[in-house]
Amino acid sequence: MSGHSKWHTIKHKKGAADAKRGKLFTRIIKELTIAARHGGGDPDTNPRLRTIIAESKAVNMPADNIKRAIRRGTGEEPGVSYEEAQYEGYGPGGAAVIMDVLTDNKNRTVGELRHTLTKYGGNLAETNAVAWMFTKQGYIVVPKSKADEDTLMAAVIDAGGDDLRDDGDNWEVLSSVETYPAVLEAVKALGIEPEAAEISMLPKNYLKLEGKAAQQMLKLMDVLDDHEDIRQVWSNFDIEEKEIEASLA
Repeated sequence: MSGHSKWHTIKHKKGAADAKRGKLFTRIIKELTIAARHGGGDPDTNPRLRTIIAESKAVNMPADNIKRAIRRGTGEEPGVSYEEAQYEGYGPGGAAVIMDVLTDNKNRTVGELRHTLTKYGGNLAETNAVAWMFTKQGYIVVPKSKADEDTLMAAVIDAGGDDLRDDGDNWEVLSSVETYPAVLEAVKALGIEPEAAEISMLPKNYLKLEGKAAQQMLKLMDVLDDHEDIRQVWSNFDIEEKEIEASLA
């Protein structure tokens, strides 16, 4: 893939991965509320809530914000009720798009996503139209400057990880959803703070885009990534480095 870039790599280069603190806090608050609603407000008995609390502390979210979000989820405080949903679509050139959302109004969100996709040369699709093109996996990005390949590989495999891939300046650590927490802990036990760590929808194959389609796709992904209801957005497009440079110019 030398000279090419995929969306998760592009986000790091553009500094767009959760760079906007306001949106990041909003997303985490929604996730805290949903986790507490489904699994209770005690992080000791709610692994999902425990994970999100750790994330909120890592980005210095005030403790009061965390407590209020959890209390809204358990019904101890009034507040907006959020729902999780996943939508699928196509972007310019036929690239597949998957959008995870946290919303208090599905009808509004669907309408906005449909409008955005259409505006940039794509369209909203039916459920499972493109999901089969992706695999749900644990995904951890480690800068090569922070890790020796052999040491990292040994730790990842011992913790139950599946693979360590070379992605230019970074290592990509892949695991199953089930082993992801253990693999992440193993990486951190080496004294490494990952560049990114998430449960991700990774494409089985990539679709190369060029010219106008590539530029439209970058704009579409930026707009979707900035949408207040979008938790994560994934796509299977792959483009030349020069297209990224042109979009940043």
